[in-house]
Amino acid sequence: MKKSIVFMGTPDFAVPVLEALIDQQYKIDLVVTQPDRPKGRKKQLTPPPVKVAAEQHGIPIFQPEKIKNDWGAIKEVNPDLIITAAFGQILPKELLDFPSKGCINVHASLLPKLRGGAPIHYSIIEGHKETGISIMYMTEKLDAGDIISQQAIPIEEKDNVGTLHDKLAKVGSELLIRTLPDFLNGNIDARKQEEAEVTYAPNIKREDERIDWSREQEVIFNQIRGLCPWPVAFTQFEGKTMKVWQAEKSDIISDKEPGTIHAIEADGILIVTGSRKTIKITELQPAGKKRMQVEDFLRGAGNTLTVGAKFGE
Repeated sequence: MKKSIVFMGTPDFAVPVLEALIDQQYKIDLVVTQPDRPKGRKKQLTPPPVKVAAEQHGIPIFQPEKIKNDWGAIKEVNPDLIITAAFGQILPKELLDFPSKGCINVHASLLPKLRGGAPIHYSIIEGHKETGISIMYMTEKLDAGDIISQQAIPIEEKDNVGTLHDKLAKVGSELLIRTLPDFLNGNIDARKQEEAEVTYAPNIKREDERIDWSREQEVIFNQIRGLCPWPVAFTQFEGKTMKVWQAEKSDIISDKEPGTIHAIEADGILIVTGSRKTIKITELQPAGKKRMQVEDFLRGAGNTLTVGAKFGE
């Protein structure tokens, strides 16, 4: 008899994991996801990606505002196993202990590194050379459960959050499918996490998005790609916010102050950093306008950038 599974997830990252379970004909009796939320300028009520995927496959959906107070729908299903992937809420101990096979999570880091809600962002922001997927038991403590399986992948210099997210979602779905048969048969030797090696990746705050041009070139470069395409790094210019979508490291050295425009080229703006090396901004978004390539911005009306002008406060 097939084991009954409840799947819990919310954003795009969780969709390939759910789809892989369905493709392999696992018995998904309920999908639990966050409530629909207002999105965009018109604040239109929008379903989370996992809900859309579940509806396409005709799987029952449960959307509790707070899972710790409301998980009766899961109790009614009486699952053998709960699988989560970026669900977005902490599960209460009573729910963690409810399924006979427990609760397992697909997490986008090589635990114990980068516990928390933004592991993909921080793996790039902190300049890691690799990251990966950990499948682990869930506990009351955030991302602290025993590790069931792991797979590492390299972080390339051309990666940003978007590309790395898509790679990890694919790896996560494949690793879960490889792990489940042995797990369900009890042939898993889970290992404890090394507490001495724990690091954290808390949710990104607004202040984390602000570029401090006094920092080193490598740090700023990693910050820009570690926040693209969401939530996007920003700087100030003439008192207005300017988002910086993409940039490149440059070999050009400058003795000007950090944040100063060293040069304006056809395809990029060279900004001085705290290490005297420059960063070449290639894609930006002025306040109230659309995202655009620098060459389009430089051709446009209202462009007031000049060599010697300064970004930042």
